[in-house]
Amino acid sequence: MLHILSHSPWQCDTEALLSMLREGDDLLMIQDGVVAALEGSRFVEILTDAPISVSALKDDLDARGLAGQISSKINVVGYTDFVNLTVKHPSQLNW
Repeated sequence: MLHILSHSPWQCDTEALLSMLREGDDLLMIQDGVVAALEGSRFVEILTDAPISVSALKDDLDARGLAGQISSKINVVGYTDFVNLTVKHPSQLNW
């Protein structure tokens, strides 16, 4: 399943999100969700400990001036990668 985090992690039910993650899932952070990718964020550690792939959309990082502050544990992807993730995962859940 593809999980798409578009809201700030401070405005999202993180516990519910974590309970829904399964091995092989992907999480893509977009819009304000990219805040969860900040280096040193407790969300980075929580999400990268899960058996999933965690990515953040480059354009949204750039739009918020966060590109240089992102954890190296997070994959930074473009729109082509976003489309590929949606093809890979017919089931998606938006947070």
